[in-house]
Amino acid sequence: MKIIIAGDGKVGSTLTRELAAEGHDITLIDAKAEVLELSEERYDVMIVQGNCASMATLSQAGVQEAELLIAMTGADEVNMLCCTTAHGMNPKIHTIARIRNPEYTDQIYEMRNLFGLSMMVNPERQAAMEMVRLIKYPGFLKRDTFAKGRVEIVELRIREDSKLCNASLYDLGNIVKCKILVCAVLRNSKAIIPDGNFTLQAGDRIFVTAAVRELTLFLKNIGVITHKAKRVLLCGGGRLSYYLAQMLVKDGIMVEIIEQDYERCLSLANQLPEVTVVHGDASSEFLLESERIADCDVLVTLTGVDEMNIIISLYGNNCNVPQIITKLGRLNNNSILDTLSIGSIISPKELCCNSILRYVRAVKNQTGAAQAVHVIADGQAEAIEFIVDENTLHQGKPLKDIKLKKNIRVVSISKGAKFELPNGDSYFSKGNIVIIVTGRDEVIYQLNDIFE
Repeated sequence: MKIIIAGDGKVGSTLTRELAAEGHDITLIDAKAEVLELSEERYDVMIVQGNCASMATLSQAGVQEAELLIAMTGADEVNMLCCTTAHGMNPKIHTIARIRNPEYTDQIYEMRNLFGLSMMVNPERQAAMEMVRLIKYPGFLKRDTFAKGRVEIVELRIREDSKLCNASLYDLGNIVKCKILVCAVLRNSKAIIPDGNFTLQAGDRIFVTAAVRELTLFLKNIGVITHKAKRVLLCGGGRLSYYLAQMLVKDGIMVEIIEQDYERCLSLANQLPEVTVVHGDASSEFLLESERIADCDVLVTLTGVDEMNIIISLYGNNCNVPQIITKLGRLNNNSILDTLSIGSIISPKELCCNSILRYVRAVKNQTGAAQAVHVIADGQAEAIEFIVDENTLHQGKPLKDIKLKKNIRVVSISKGAKFELPNGDSYFSKGNIVIIVTGRDEVIYQLNDIFE
């Protein structure tokens, strides 16, 4: 596909890397020449310097022939105008815009046809929704939802005192006494798609497939005690904090925000009257102690500086806060982060990119396209959801008689409301929802791509 990406910031750069790796024809627009030159050196892309919302720049980037435009500049208004202009110049083009201002959310949705928008992404709101789900199930580091919310892939770390430590996957059913499947393991920063002979070790991060109703039972049976969060402390008062606080208050949870900028404190206090807003430096040990950090159920670090978030999260861990969530803008040093006790790591950038990646694959492959794509195991594997259609091969055939490509595993088959962890005798048929986990050696666009 011919794709134009407007804005070469954190999200734009990540999208460029991912989409170029999948073989798409990428043209990158940005106002800064030095940023574009760096991307041109790293990736095989075309570059255009200029204002992405102007007809001249878009024409130079080849908007008339492009199939998709992704507007990721730092200004919502520029992203909207860029998509509107591109759609006016090429009515067939698909457009995606990043819109982060809460004031625009409702009107953009209602007027998306007028703006020529195919899709709107809001990284902060998406990250807030992910954090709320983690707070509801505090035993997990990460949760990804499939099959209209009926199936999940959750991530947790194996500790030395865990019942799962030194257990083989064949024996797992006897230990957890519920229906789960370990679909991927991250060991020493390397992703593994395990078989039944695989033995879990302390320090492993495992990715477990299960029906939603089984998750609470799973945590209980492995000795992870969870309780409903009553008080959540947010460090940093940006957009993400606003969205998260708004969602938590609706669930009846007491929320406190610590923010250093006084004007921002006033704004948050006016927008969120049920929330306690404290003016101060969230990295101050004295302030954290005075705000009773040790008594909170959840600590969420949301400042704009990754290093600051890590330090505050480490301090929260020393204060024995039951659940910690750390927001990071960059996930470049996964092996280092893996050694730190900073709880669940959420990257708005990565969540946003995953949503766009799913849309791009759907546009490229109109028939049989993935319904959901989630990158797991520090970017080394993907969990992908497909609906079996009339073109899908091997329908009704037992999985033991089907040869799959290397590093691919079918981890779930949903038949209507019935969820099934597959074995050799399992089969799928038209209308079923199939979830597969694969290493990222090859891009899987449709279900038929998994077969030898």
